[in-house]
Amino acid sequence: MSHLFYQGHGRKPVLDQARGVYMWDTDGKRYLDGSSGAMVCNIGHSNATVLAAMREQMERATFGYRLHFETEASERLAAKTVEKMPEGLNRVFFVSGGSEAIESAMKLARQYAVAVGQGSRWKVISRSPSYHGCTLGALAVTGYRSLTEPFAPMMREMPKVPAPRAYLDGLDPSDPATGKHYADMLEAQIEAEGPESVLAFLLEPVGGASTGALVPPEGYMQRIREICDRYGVLLIMDEVMTGAGRTGAFLGCEHWNTRPDIVVLSKGFAAGYAPLGGIVAPEWMVEPVLGQGGFAHGFTYAGNPLACAAGAAVLDEIDRQGLVANAAAMGKTLLARLHALAQKHEIIGDVRGKGLLTAFEFMADPVRKTPLPKELRAFDRFVQIAYDNGLIVYSRRTRDGVEGDHILVCPPLIVTETHLDEIVAGLDLSLTQFRAELPALGEVV
Repeated sequence: MSHLFYQGHGRKPVLDQARGVYMWDTDGKRYLDGSSGAMVCNIGHSNATVLAAMREQMERATFGYRLHFETEASERLAAKTVEKMPEGLNRVFFVSGGSEAIESAMKLARQYAVAVGQGSRWKVISRSPSYHGCTLGALAVTGYRSLTEPFAPMMREMPKVPAPRAYLDGLDPSDPATGKHYADMLEAQIEAEGPESVLAFLLEPVGGASTGALVPPEGYMQRIREICDRYGVLLIMDEVMTGAGRTGAFLGCEHWNTRPDIVVLSKGFAAGYAPLGGIVAPEWMVEPVLGQGGFAHGFTYAGNPLACAAGAAVLDEIDRQGLVANAAAMGKTLLARLHALAQKHEIIGDVRGKGLLTAFEFMADPVRKTPLPKELRAFDRFVQIAYDNGLIVYSRRTRDGVEGDHILVCPPLIVTETHLDEIVAGLDLSLTQFRAELPALGEVV
């Protein structure tokens, strides 16, 4: 019997070791980490340089409370982080993970509004579907019914606008009119809420688990920036999954040259070597807050020197190995290979993504966009088949977490074409086995 309960029903193999893109259980079976864990391990496992940096920091200090000491490691990581940000984003606040970072971004935005006499602004508009974290504050801006519904009485849910799912809506994502169509929904929502009450708009530049690597339609990102500027609404980019190079740019929003007011980082920021997240904000936002007595917020492990030493070493490795460029190049190859799989396996209705954040979505009928019956739990079953074949991938549901199965394929940024060959072969085999288990598609449409 396991004393752990976060694994759900059934036991998983015990992890023995991990190196590069591979992991081994205690029985010696090897797995290719085709999802970087939960899109975390951007530089691969057991990087010797990062481990050495962590050992060095451990010999000096593993903890220093931020109100008692500044630490060299946290200042070094903050400086490295600012170097990679859009101009003007120059103040950093560290936390231990993505949910904490989202909470921090929203609270900084709110405290800034209060400090500059805009206390009527408190609503944070987000998208549906979306996922921004598991704390009650982060769930309030999450649009994913299967995760939020049980806790609805315990939180104040924030307004939502539809995510730009052009594929499901039968619209052309390359048409600027499509981008305008979805962006204008934000403006309509701001007007409906009352512009004086709207604090911020929060989004992932490329969709994560909730929408399966959703790439925004042409013109969407630029227009939401214009709308936010028009109404004095802060634009918060959730780069927890997209940041640290995963999409082929250090930040996902760089692909559209869209300037954020706050950037939220985690996951690949420390690449799984230590719990780490952070927000980056401009001085014009931070200084009024500090001038009113300081940021009324914080966590015990904020700025932990061991986590920051790991994060700084991870950023160095991203640069040293040219992993942002590799993500861009390997991502194009991976997308092409996934499109080829879609031609072979009719159950794949859509392939999408940016860099090494890619996904494919299952359809019973791709023409009518009919999902597989939710009772089949196809997203869980396919992941298990792939896992049995030694390939780790990640899955969720596109339609509010209730139905619409998609599979995320997001290997570490160190991936090579040889690794991609192995990933695609594993997907091909798993798709064949998965399809053999299903009834004829005509029977489930």
